[in-house]
Amino acid sequence: MPSQRLADLYRTAFVTGASAGLGRAFTEMLLAEGVRVWGTARDTGRLAEMASTHPAQFTPVVLDLADTTAAVGAFQRAQQSAGGAFDLVINNAGYGVFGRFETTEFAVWEAQVRAMLGASMQLAHVALAAMRQANRGCLVNVASLAVEFPLPFMSGYNVAKAGLAAFSESLVIETKGSGITVIDLRPGDFRTDFNQSMQTASASSAPREPMLDRSWTALDANLRAAPPPAAAAAGLRRALLRRRSGTVRLGSFFQARLAPLGAAWLPAGLRRALACRYFGI
Repeated sequence: MPSQRLADLYRTAFVTGASAGLGRAFTEMLLAEGVRVWGTARDTGRLAEMASTHPAQFTPVVLDLADTTAAVGAFQRAQQSAGGAFDLVINNAGYGVFGRFETTEFAVWEAQVRAMLGASMQLAHVALAAMRQANRGCLVNVASLAVEFPLPFMSGYNVAKAGLAAFSESLVIETKGSGITVIDLRPGDFRTDFNQSMQTASASSAPREPMLDRSWTALDANLRAAPPPAAAAAGLRRALLRRRSGTVRLGSFFQARLAPLGAAWLPAGLRRALACRYFGI
């Protein structure tokens, strides 16, 4: 008996941050499953290959989370072109900033939280209103295992992802008994260009800090040794087929299974000591 395809459950999908990393892997997986996808990027030139390969199945959308009003407008237009509520909305777009909190302009952190959390919530607000009217749909908020294991010198990213996870938990309860499912997706490390595209908050003229250098080296090494993004897409596919709300952790067996289990039992002080040792702090 052939396995079920996602297109049997989700005819249309909207994916933010579809041009690279996990967002691209998610989009390519959905297209392979026969789903009609609207995918976003700040520069749709980066989506040209997918649009060319899947001209009848993929629609590129210009969307920048830094401009919330324009982002919501772009989503509403895409929703109209899809004929109403999307069957699946994946809030994936985001970015990293690496730097010491107190020596970085606060506007940098504020902008990151506003874009990654505030704008994502506004897109979800519009998406869920349509899903509620249709009494069907799935919202996936891509958080991170950083919710449980915050990354040093990435405070804005940690806050945004933790907020997105808490937001998802609220929605899981609020949508109970409806035809809507909400997934709090928490990927660990995957081998993407996330570290290469990460913004460095410190000015180039600032003195080097050995502690930051050691932490960056650990982060970079972990990403280089991580599973490929296709593995995350396969994990998301399994979660979507289950059609259940809740938290889904993705990553290596250690990151997604053993580490959360150990963290639940280890004292907070010991967890922090292990994290500091790992990141050379």
